[in-house]
Amino acid sequence: MTAYAPYFEDLHVGVADTSAPALTLTLGHAAVHQAILGDRLRLSLDTELSRRVTGGPLAHPGLVWDVSIGQSTVLTQRVIANLFYRGLRFRRAPAIGDTLATTTTVEALKQNRRRPGRPATGLAVLRIVTVDQDQRPVLDYWRCAMLPLRDPEGETGHADDLDAIPTELERAELTEATNSWDLGAMRDGGDGPLAADLVPGRQWSHVGGSVVSSAPELARLSLNVAAVHHDATRTTTGGRLVYGGHTIGLAAGHVSLVLPELATIVAWEHCDHLAPVFEGDTLHSDVTLEAIDGPLMTVHVRVRATRDREPADVLDWRFHGVHP
Repeated sequence: MTAYAPYFEDLHVGVADTSAPALTLTLGHAAVHQAILGDRLRLSLDTELSRRVTGGPLAHPGLVWDVSIGQSTVLTQRVIANLFYRGLRFRRAPAIGDTLATTTTVEALKQNRRRPGRPATGLAVLRIVTVDQDQRPVLDYWRCAMLPLRDPEGETGHADDLDAIPTELERAELTEATNSWDLGAMRDGGDGPLAADLVPGRQWSHVGGSVVSSAPELARLSLNVAAVHHDATRTTTGGRLVYGGHTIGLAAGHVSLVLPELATIVAWEHCDHLAPVFEGDTLHSDVTLEAIDGPLMTVHVRVRATRDREPADVLDWRFHGVHP
């Protein structure tokens, strides 16, 4: 008997999964995550500063979303690709020592148009809700995964409108997780530009130069059980596909190079995977500061991979962050 790993036709709108184990965030998780992705947010690296600003040892937001996404992969173990995330917003900012648990619900299903010579596939939109040990909401967002059908010639009739997935975030709610923080404590002794010194429209090109390494280790750390991130024989490319959050995490590290005083990331306006990433690729980011509204800023990141294959644009990510 094999572990439960549904095909597209096994899913139905309304199906909810809570079977992924809860995970307590530890300093060990934080250290491995930082080693793989190069997390550089001051608050997650400096416990004393974090206590002054947030009241406790902040967990890096990337570690939190990686665990949440990983816990959501029980329903998408057979995933071919992840296409996008929508509406990701932190409801609270977990600390080291908090325990995360996730419920993943099928929200929409759409079978892809058949292509000659290719097996049938479909898109599953999942609503992902993560809470802490006290059932306080942490994250709430949508993820879209492409899955194979068990029958490569099958027809399911699923044709939900994926454009109905919300893309707008209520601006008043974006800082819900950080409203109690004392951002003024970050202004003391900081070396980088503060929000008042930054100008919308500022651009930084070709930031970073990060080699993608330890991809299966990050998948294991985050409880991600999607087979394509562990087993090269499950792909048509001849190599393991890197978990999409790996690319996002490296991009976040690039942003912190040009915005070193960024306090945290509170929401993703959109996040689209444009092409697959492979271990050994080198990633660079073009970063644009699009808007500033008090401590809240909107940042747009485009990531490009260089490799033995042709260079490729691999990520289009717009997020909201908080800056002192």
